[in-house]
Amino acid sequence: MLQAMTFGLISDNGRERERHDTLAEGLRRLMRFLVMLLGAGIMVLGFAIAPLPGPFGLPIAVVGMMLILRNSIWAKRKFIKLQHARPNWVYPIRRLMRREPEVAPVMWQQTLRTERLLLNRDARFLARTRRRVVRWKRRRRAERTRS
Repeated sequence: MLQAMTFGLISDNGRERERHDTLAEGLRRLMRFLVMLLGAGIMVLGFAIAPLPGPFGLPIAVVGMMLILRNSIWAKRKFIKLQHARPNWVYPIRRLMRREPEVAPVMWQQTLRTERLLLNRDARFLARTRRRVVRWKRRRRAERTRS
């Protein structure tokens, strides 16, 4: 009789655990869906403020994309396909999505790319200025080592 009661307790406990697991899985799915909705809202906000002056649109959109990509297998697959099709477009976004993002270099690189797209070679100010600064630093470093 004691064995029968023990087996009854184990089976009831197993059912209870199954119920708990399905409830926990349902809550996990709901949270993932809500985080994906939040990510989509943040992405829309980032794209909406992108035309405004300042560099705030892209980083905000990337934060939204990070939330979506971390919670959706479908989105990860699409992102990987896009990465294979257009690596130059996706690479800056991947650099911003790292654990320790390289925000300043990515912003500088994108600014130079935008300048290259919009201006002809003679009117490009930023790239020319950057080269001058690099040459000046090299000369100064060389002078210090000589002294």
